[in-house]
Amino acid sequence: MNAEQWPVWSTTARVVVTEPRRLPAARALVETMLAEIDQACSRFRPDSELMAAGRSSGPVRISPLLATLVEVALRAAQESDGAVDPTVGGALCDLGYDRDLSTVDVDGLCIPIQIKESPGWRSVKLTDDTLTIPDGVLLDLGATAKAFAADCSARLVADALDTGVLVSLGGDIATAGPAPAQGWQILVQDQEDDPSCVVRVPAGKAIATSSTRSRQWRRGGHLLHHILDPRTSLPAPRTWRCATVVADRCTDANTLTTAALVLGGDALTMLRDHDVPARLVAADGTVRTLGGWP
Repeated sequence: MNAEQWPVWSTTARVVVTEPRRLPAARALVETMLAEIDQACSRFRPDSELMAAGRSSGPVRISPLLATLVEVALRAAQESDGAVDPTVGGALCDLGYDRDLSTVDVDGLCIPIQIKESPGWRSVKLTDDTLTIPDGVLLDLGATAKAFAADCSARLVADALDTGVLVSLGGDIATAGPAPAQGWQILVQDQEDDPSCVVRVPAGKAIATSSTRSRQWRRGGHLLHHILDPRTSLPAPRTWRCATVVADRCTDANTLTTAALVLGGDALTMLRDHDVPARLVAADGTVRTLGGWP
């Protein structure tokens, strides 16, 4: 096996292949895919297609890629009963996460903290290639686009280059093609002071970790993070430091981990209902596992 990694989207992209000679081509394919997705849906780029659509009044025709990205986000909202909602973009901006995290002032002045319900994913209409975003609503596809990028990149590399591949984008990891003899060995740990474990993920599976600690900043006396509860438009309570799920697709795994952090104490019931291997680290460092966690 061989691997390469590079910074992207305030995290690290990593590509691992089972056929080392395929590595340069694999990285090139992944970089191209990530650039296309960034151009389609970044809320940190005024020239992205999503931001242009948001500035339009009324329905607007969009590219097949952006339509797929919005569809994935709306499906995640539906399947999580609204816990993962793309209409929290405006609230993230109000809290100070209005640009790429690498350029956000991580210790800024105090801001008013207001409890308000998000506009709601049902207010966004997507019909084929026509998108309607209500006036004043800013979409944030971050909860699903990165995981979707990992899924698509892994499938693209495996199909194009005839190799087993693992694509990691921060906490979102997808695999495709044949796995190494011992499976994909993955370290599960969010922060260095968190409890860790190594799991073996079989070929074609994905694993995602969402965290209340990895993307955070201060405004006055408030320590904020990027997982918002759509019911309050505020960071979800830190019931869990992080949540990890194994699933067939990274988008599904990430939807469940994000929902788990939003739901707090109700996450255990939700994860049991979905019958997926899951691992949660509580605020005190206690580890809970469910669903036959490996």
